[in-house]
Amino acid sequence: MVHMPALAALGAGIVHLQEFDNMKIYPGKGLGWIVLGASLHDILTRLKAQPHLYPSIDVSYSPAQPLVAPSVLNLPANGFRLRFDGPDQRLRLIEILDFGKTQLSYKGIDLIKLPEEQSAVSITARNQAHHGPAFRHVYNRLMGPTFPGEYIPPNADGDTREGLYILSYPGIAFTFPLQTSAWAPDADFVSLLSSSAAAPAKSLAIFNGASWQEARQDLFTRPCLSPRSLALSMKGKEHQPDEIDLINICGAGVLDLIRRSSHSFRLVLGQTTPQDLVAELGPPDAIYRKNDHRLSIHKPRHRGQRSSHGSYGASPARSDDFLDTDQSSAHTSTDDSDAEDDVGIKGHDQPQSTAKCFYNYFHHGFDIFISYPSNTSPPFPKARSSSQSPPTIRPMERLVATKILLHGNIPGSYPFNRYRRSRWMIDPEAIGSATVLDSETSFTELSHDLRGIWRGNYASAEAEKSTQHAIVLDRDWGDSPGSSYEVLEDWDDGGQTRKKGSSGQEGSGSGTTQIFGFPGMLFEVLKNDTVSCLTIY
Repeated sequence: MVHMPALAALGAGIVHLQEFDNMKIYPGKGLGWIVLGASLHDILTRLKAQPHLYPSIDVSYSPAQPLVAPSVLNLPANGFRLRFDGPDQRLRLIEILDFGKTQLSYKGIDLIKLPEEQSAVSITARNQAHHGPAFRHVYNRLMGPTFPGEYIPPNADGDTREGLYILSYPGIAFTFPLQTSAWAPDADFVSLLSSSAAAPAKSLAIFNGASWQEARQDLFTRPCLSPRSLALSMKGKEHQPDEIDLINICGAGVLDLIRRSSHSFRLVLGQTTPQDLVAELGPPDAIYRKNDHRLSIHKPRHRGQRSSHGSYGASPARSDDFLDTDQSSAHTSTDDSDAEDDVGIKGHDQPQSTAKCFYNYFHHGFDIFISYPSNTSPPFPKARSSSQSPPTIRPMERLVATKILLHGNIPGSYPFNRYRRSRWMIDPEAIGSATVLDSETSFTELSHDLRGIWRGNYASAEAEKSTQHAIVLDRDWGDSPGSSYEVLEDWDDGGQTRKKGSSGQEGSGSGTTQIFGFPGMLFEVLKNDTVSCLTIY
């Protein structure tokens, strides 16, 4: 696991303890506003927005397998830890590790009573009160009777003489240290935990399941009942658009956006209008106007055209695709002067360059590029004989969606936590294969299968071979991703191209990516072989 530097606020040493008070425990559901099933993006964004309450946030993840191993948010100043699954990045486990940092209550009863005064003595008392509630308090006042739990003996090579007894209730479990000498399999657990051989609770876990023994078997894979969005999980809020569970890529610029609880929405590039997007997805979180052309050197001088035999040229991308892949995620602000006024304005009412923009849907995990319609990408070869056909191109004067960028929110990547993770899948029927190609598939496997799908459909062998070459980009250089965008010659730079940022620390290389192209698709790939962003056009 890799630990990202703590996200600490200025003046983090001054914590307003009274504002930590009264976080209510909801077994099987969450802790205060922190809800099981919520997305990593939503939770981390809200934590960072309240630095006076959450002054330090440590992010841990696996650099080699960020989509397999869980990601962890540790909040040492608050005494708890949050664990998220890798593929979907949803909160699966809440752990209370220090009961002296936050006042916790269940149905109006405090787990332990912390000093309320803000004197130096009370603050010291809080810091020392890291032990949790005693067993008698849990069993007699908080939760009531339950079934016997599970005893975990200490490691044979360890120095400790204490094991751990896990007492489970539906959706919540307490861990009590218990002296090894006192443990007996046939002993009454109530008598054991009530004796002097047992210490107060060391930790507390909140999870979805009937008991910890049952829940831990599939803790990170079982279906989540609550939504990813905190806004959707809160009662009394005004209507929010339903969240997107999965994006099914059908080819020829057609995508099915499958929602959590309502009907799916078919997005057709070259046809779907900004009004359609707002009606189905809600207004965008931000609008970014495209104005950076520093990658125009890579625009193909002569775009490969489809021949009479259905083959394609070496470059699958249109002239602006290399540019557009980066810029949507590089900006998060809206042009306030005219962000909302340009929706639906016809091309003759404004210059073409100012009409183009990105709709940034951070909470959905994607960007949609709005421009004038042009030639659409081809269908997958094995789908041409079916009823699938390229969408009809609208007249030039009307703005439509022409491409969509699906963000992976990979821990350790440059744009991490700008977007919620967007999960996608290439429609098996469209490619005529039972093999699952989705957002969790390594790019090595994706590239191998896509080359097989498109084999024989390029204009020449050289054009087909060109799909194996990539443009290498580095977003680490410069003051911001919008002000610096570098093209490198070599993927393995050996550290020679890294530079110190504004903080004085050397760049980690997390902004270095490769871009590979296939007809209608651009993949932005990290060094660990994961897809950071997929562009469909």
